[in-house]
Amino acid sequence: MPSTSPTASHPFQALTPDVVQDALASVGLLGDGRQMALSSYENRVYQAHLDDGRKVVAKFYRPQRWTRAQIEEEHAFSAELAAAEIPVVAPLMLNGQTLHHHGGFDFSVSPWRGGRQPELEDGEVLEWIGRFLARIHSVGTAHPFVHRPALDVASFGVAARDWLLGHDKVPLDVQSAWAKAAQDAIDLIATHALLTGARGQKDLNNLTNEANPGASAMQTLRLHGDCHPGNILWTPLEVPASQLPGPHFVDLDDCRSGPAVQDLWMLLSGDRAQQTRQLAALVDGYEQFRPFDARELALLEPLRTLRLLHYSAWLARRWEDPIFAINFPWFGSSDYWQGQVVMLQDQLEAMQQPPLAV
Repeated sequence: MPSTSPTASHPFQALTPDVVQDALASVGLLGDGRQMALSSYENRVYQAHLDDGRKVVAKFYRPQRWTRAQIEEEHAFSAELAAAEIPVVAPLMLNGQTLHHHGGFDFSVSPWRGGRQPELEDGEVLEWIGRFLARIHSVGTAHPFVHRPALDVASFGVAARDWLLGHDKVPLDVQSAWAKAAQDAIDLIATHALLTGARGQKDLNNLTNEANPGASAMQTLRLHGDCHPGNILWTPLEVPASQLPGPHFVDLDDCRSGPAVQDLWMLLSGDRAQQTRQLAALVDGYEQFRPFDARELALLEPLRTLRLLHYSAWLARRWEDPIFAINFPWFGSSDYWQGQVVMLQDQLEAMQQPPLAV
């Protein structure tokens, strides 16, 4: 198990139901006392009933993860998307701002939206999602993030690897094998210029033009960043008039700069044939609003590999939070890390195969 056991005290333990209700009251929202914790590990998120009959979602940010400027930039991006009539659940503007502070926590309040996870085996559902992802990305190209980070091999791969080894989180009996697999993966990912983070756009243009004169460089843009099925609320067609049917995108907490394919690949699952069908439906919808650069498909497996490395480091970094030991009891054992070695080795093979084709 991880060398650092969960501590008895964590900042979120001070976030009692009374603090949540008082925080809502501090921005003029009076709760009737009913609240329910929603699934969230990084932050703490609660559905609260107000005394006027409305339901809202209060999100309390993990202390010292993002700066206020980074959170406010996320909120501004959400507002841009909402202004473009894209179904993103954006924070409410209360007392002239979307980010508030109470009881030692930064928090925001959003309207409550119902829904279920989308049926990703349905081609029409994927096409519908693809249309909205293209619209999100069209807004995302308007200007770059100033404060939010980029998705690259340095932050998701090298930093994750170095932190895990530097803090002795990988057991000795598997440390050498994992370190080698991680390094091999990082070396292979670093051959993709768009993910190195070390080259500027000018250098990227040069690399692209050398390989294919006259071709444009692949583009980085503002992304949702964590567009997995759990962050899409699907509302069926037969809904009340107050709520539009289709996808509603939630939780832009991980929004950052990167290639467009980052917001597509987490919606793919199954074997190669299944993923090819799913990708075709997504891209069919996507290209109704925005061209999709098929060259980015070569980044799909490298991005999947970076997420593997980042996920292990994320779990280890959060281990002092008692909720992690409760919900991830399997993390940190030699069996876990041996499984990670196997997955990284599988990814090394996958990254050397021809990319999916639309």
